Amino acid sequence: MATFTRIKSKNQSCGRMLGALAYVLQDKKVRFKGARVTSGVGCLPVTSYLEMMTTKQRFKKMDGVCFYHFVQSFSERENITPWQANEIARELAEKLFPGYECVVATHSDTDNLHSHIVVNSVSFRDGKKLHLPPTSIQEMRQVNDQICQAHGFSVLEHYNGKKKKRRLAPGEFRAAQRGESWKFALIKAIEEALLYSPDRESFIQNMEYEGYQVQWSDTRKYITYTCPNGMKCRDNKLHDETYLKENLEKLFAHRQATGFVPLTPEPPEGWLGELERARELAGDVVSLGRNLERIGEVPPLPVPRTWTDSKQRRREALKKLAQGHKLQSEQEQKLGPQM
Repeated sequence: MATFTRIKSKNQSCGRMLGALAYVLQDKKVRFKGARVTSGVGCLPVTSYLEMMTTKQRFKKMDGVCFYHFVQSFSERENITPWQANEIARELAEKLFPGYECVVATHSDTDNLHSHIVVNSVSFRDGKKLHLPPTSIQEMRQVNDQICQAHGFSVLEHYNGKKKKRRLAPGEFRAAQRGESWKFALIKAIEEALLYSPDRESFIQNMEYEGYQVQWSDTRKYITYTCPNGMKCRDNKLHDETYLKENLEKLFAHRQATGFVPLTPEPPEGWLGELERARELAGDVVSLGRNLERIGEVPPLPVPRTWTDSKQRRREALKKLAQGHKLQSEQEQKLGPQM
């Protein structure tokens, strides 16, 4: 069973197209058993951006919608290899967008196998601009079903463009099966996006590439995420304070100050480093205490101050009693009525 969804990109530009291509072609995501599972229609994945830009410049169509981004996702229950998934997605791209350059990148680093399709908005044949009305997704899904059936894979129920339904998207399979599992898929998407995000803007963009909408405003206390299955969730409902707005703001501020490079470990400085050092310090203190207990050379306790006030003397005597010291007879008489 394969779903086909469109990932909407706001503020379209050639730079956004480059960002989308760079994201879907990451080696960590497309590599499977030592090989990169990618293909191209009318272009090569490794030179796709240059080829797409050459097409745009040739026909002088550099503005407006620069690209389209789609995801074809297979259920965890399907017995399919990344190579098969890439072949099906490439065949789908050829049929849906003839004459347009397309990059097909299959990601196998998540629970469900899925392929990203990035399409140039300008045809390399005649320079015509690709325009997709809102209802076109229904027709595309029907073509997606036909190709999947031809390859022996199951499909969803037929789509009805007149009857509004909540769309099935890559994260919905597990959500339908295990209640709140969509929330853990959201957490995993956030963690993945953070690996490649030096600042808030890139984080929001990377989340959008995977179909998640992020509402992050300076005037609101929480970050609100909208998942591909339509579910919404605030950052304070993600079972971990790491994803709170204030903590992510500190993280990105630290990354900007230290020149963070994606896919590299966090520097030892900053708020994450301080937290780690605090944990190490706590461990060192515990280790020191245990070593002192073993050698039996625990230093004596400091001599308590001498208090002139009777209440303070009584309080000090109670402390000694709690520590197991034997009280003098005079102290026992004074404390006897109080105890």
